[in-house]
Amino acid sequence: MFYSIIGFFSILSIWSLLSYTNIINDLILPNPDKVFISFYKMYQDDKLIQNIFYSLYLNFAGYGQAILMAIPLGFLLGLIPSVRKSFSKYIDAIRYIPLTATLGLFIAWFGIEDTMKIQFLSFGIFVYLLPTVVQRIDEIDKVYLDTTFTLGASKLQQIYTVYIPSVLSRVSDDIRVLVAISWTYLVVAEVINKTGGLGALAYVSARQSKVEQVFAVLIIIMVIGILQDKLLSWVDTLLFPYKKVGKK
Repeated sequence: MFYSIIGFFSILSIWSLLSYTNIINDLILPNPDKVFISFYKMYQDDKLIQNIFYSLYLNFAGYGQAILMAIPLGFLLGLIPSVRKSFSKYIDAIRYIPLTATLGLFIAWFGIEDTMKIQFLSFGIFVYLLPTVVQRIDEIDKVYLDTTFTLGASKLQQIYTVYIPSVLSRVSDDIRVLVAISWTYLVVAEVINKTGGLGALAYVSARQSKVEQVFAVLIIIMVIGILQDKLLSWVDTLLFPYKKVGKK
């Protein structure tokens, strides 16, 4: 905590030095006063709270759907050799598709309302999470499988006692990392028809040359990201307490 506070004030000091002395133009780097005042202006004029909750709704809905799809399909690919041989190369290839280029397809399929945005966000996470689940299955130490086999466990029992606990405990860490990606694509999705959200608010502010509001929105997203990480870390500890055994 001590070093975090030092880091915060160091960043604030550098920011203040560069902006108040006009080393960097105000249109590029607004000073802290303007940015912090813009929070109140957006609260009054731009429904800031509603936009925050709207972005959170889209983010969690897209992310939740991606998790519900990727985990069972990942186990299917990872545990059934014939399925892996048939589809793994194509699944891996999907990761190279520039996701922003698929936005037009999602608009054609789902329209321009919330359904499209959620499906687009879900796809953006799914293509990264699915191969990760398969990788985590491959990383399971063979000694655990050999032990259960020696004890007479069936394949189904191995899945319940070894694969599922081990894979889910590791994938939970991957989910914490990948949650940041959803915010990247959230901004892209919200710009379509601009019905609300932090991404749309940042875009409109930039178009109106309100750079200080763009910085304020970015700060809000970073704070939400930190809180999300803490929340997911707490859920991880709650679901998989054995991961902390032996750690100080």
